[in-house]
Amino acid sequence: MIRLDRKRSTEILIHILFWVLFTFVSLFVFTRYYWAENPFLQYFFILVVIVYTNNQILLPFFVKKKWYAMYALIFILISFLATQLYCNVFALCGCSIMKCLSDYLWQTLTPLLFFSFIWMLFRYIDQSEAVQKAQQEKTEMELKFLKSQINPHVLFNNLNTIYSYSIEKPTKAPDLILKLSDNLKHVLYESNSDKVALNKEFQFIDNYIAFQKIRTEGIKKINYNTSIDKQAYSVAPLLLITIIENAFKHSTVNSAININIKTENNTLTCICTNHFDKQTVKNANTIGLDNLKKRLNLLYENKYELIINSTDVYSVTLILNLS
Repeated sequence: MIRLDRKRSTEILIHILFWVLFTFVSLFVFTRYYWAENPFLQYFFILVVIVYTNNQILLPFFVKKKWYAMYALIFILISFLATQLYCNVFALCGCSIMKCLSDYLWQTLTPLLFFSFIWMLFRYIDQSEAVQKAQQEKTEMELKFLKSQINPHVLFNNLNTIYSYSIEKPTKAPDLILKLSDNLKHVLYESNSDKVALNKEFQFIDNYIAFQKIRTEGIKKINYNTSIDKQAYSVAPLLLITIIENAFKHSTVNSAININIKTENNTLTCICTNHFDKQTVKNANTIGLDNLKKRLNLLYENKYELIINSTDVYSVTLILNLS
């Protein structure tokens, strides 16, 4: 609202300043050459009506219809007739049509052209703001949609783990429930922010890894290493978990999963590697990594590199500029 008022005030100020300057020039600069009794003062009110009729009715109508050629013809006709009116009725110069146009056309044409330009300029600003707002809303909606796809998937895996170990190893269930509580808090509250502290995101990942170590005990070996050069970093929530989940999802039995995350000089590097079944990966639903790419494009455009390699081992590398 404040921005709209400011823009409106600016437009009004431009109109007032133009009319003051234009009237001053018409009355005091060219008066002695063209008339003795200031006929411009009588013509001024008719000129104002012509200008604002053009701005409020003609321009919006013909631009909306895209009848540009017809508008140009009407614009020329109005300028010609208004100049003849001023010349023959108010100034009473008694000169030829060409002389009349030569001497007085500028007084009709200048405000018409100027305010037509101002109208188009502010219309362009309005349209640009509308497009920007629509793009922002689209981005926010898409991010919320992508998060809604991520969150249930993470929680579903955690609940499955708790369910399994409440039956097989009930003594470990309380610790898992506490970890799930921390992750729920992160997903439901902190992940709604554009960015979260990196240490909170790491705590979320630590809990997830803890779940997986219990769940895959004796089946898979997990090598998880982190290195942070400073604590002040922040990152978009739930980015890295997609890569880590993918490593567990596609890793084969009796294999190792290597997860290495480090930050150095405002750059975060996350590398996940695992042995995989090529046929399984080929037929797998890639919604997780597809969503990750979309979020990276929305949040870190031109500030990230995502490398996926599935030659010998399945490897996903994310290099992210955190500055």
